[in-house]
Amino acid sequence: MAYSNFTLRQVEKDFHLQIEEKIDLFAHVTAIVPSDDIKKILAENIPLALAINTEKGRSEFLIAPTLLELRRRSPIPISLFSGTEFSVSPEQGLTGYCDYLISLSKQQLRISAPVVAIVEAKNEDIKSGLGQCIAEMVAAQLFNELENNDIDTVYGIVTTGEIWKFLQITEQIVEIDLTDYYITDIGKILGVLLSFVSTTTI
Repeated sequence: MAYSNFTLRQVEKDFHLQIEEKIDLFAHVTAIVPSDDIKKILAENIPLALAINTEKGRSEFLIAPTLLELRRRSPIPISLFSGTEFSVSPEQGLTGYCDYLISLSKQQLRISAPVVAIVEAKNEDIKSGLGQCIAEMVAAQLFNELENNDIDTVYGIVTTGEIWKFLQITEQIVEIDLTDYYITDIGKILGVLLSFVSTTTI
């Protein structure tokens, strides 16, 4: 068993979660003014990524630049991990590699305080990535508990690069935002991402 094998139904059942669907869960978050750099990068990268239309292309040209902009704009030190093994509890299936993780630490050599798990949607199917993302969020919860990190809420993202869907888990309650955000609204996406890291302390 690995993160990528979890379905939404299975992760709900195996970890006794309560799944709640919310509209505009992050509507209260204020969009930020994107920097000239990220606007320029995306103006070139969006048509290129959509023309290439592969997971690797969208990851390299849309997801990674957005996360790097988050890292530059974050008011606190954060670290980014891409394609990193994150095996927390193999006996529960919480093992495998994460597409991206964001940790509340400047330490880049190891994951120390995961707060956001990001899953690249396979075949541009956002819904199919929800189970995997929630499994990684549960793993982050367990990791933080074992490390005595005082992090109440862990966030998740399932994205095609073009479309971004946000989730959060607190204790056993998972909230899934039914509103999708598009890379063309980069200011709102960055605002939500910044809210994830700036409102969380350890």
